Amino acid sequence: MALHKNFPKDKFEILDPSIRWFPADEDLRKEGYEKLLPPFVPELREKVAEWRKNNYEGASETSKALLNWWFKEPHTIFAKDGTSVAFQYYYAQREAVETIIWIYDVEKVANKYDLIKFDKLGRVSPNMFTEDWLRFVIKMATGSGKTKLMSLLLAWSYFHQSWLKTFCLSRRILSFWTESKPILKD
Repeated sequence: MALHKNFPKDKFEILDPSIRWFPADEDLRKEGYEKLLPPFVPELREKVAEWRKNNYEGASETSKALLNWWFKEPHTIFAKDGTSVAFQYYYAQREAVETIIWIYDVEKVANKYDLIKFDKLGRVSPNMFTEDWLRFVIKMATGSGKTKLMSLLLAWSYFHQSWLKTFCLSRRILSFWTESKPILKD
């Protein structure tokens, strides 16, 4: 499992889909790349990379504002010693958030049937998933920032639903119920 010779060492650098890591030797990249990755990954990486280059064209204004704030604006945090440090999300976090938002805002995926078109090798069928509710799976390595990613998606869902009110995302993040009365409301 080698890395492409042009694979960047910087975990923040935007990666071209053609040099992404995959679970095999580089010699198989030309013939086995798509077969060795989860079904939707190759197609989605290319589509999202193109969408990013086009400044998130087709996304809602809420989504564009959040994406630009998270990934294009400089953010400063303070280290334990009080010095200011630039903060940036890892590229894997950025790509995952962008992918979910692209699937929802641009492609208007509403169910499992809408997702199947991204499986170019025909490995997925609707019968593989028995539930009717929409779900997106994000697979990332340990320590790659899944918790931070989920916080971004929760914020996106909340603001998207609060401001647009035409989509079926949730504004409820956590609700606590006691004696049939809500403690927290949206």
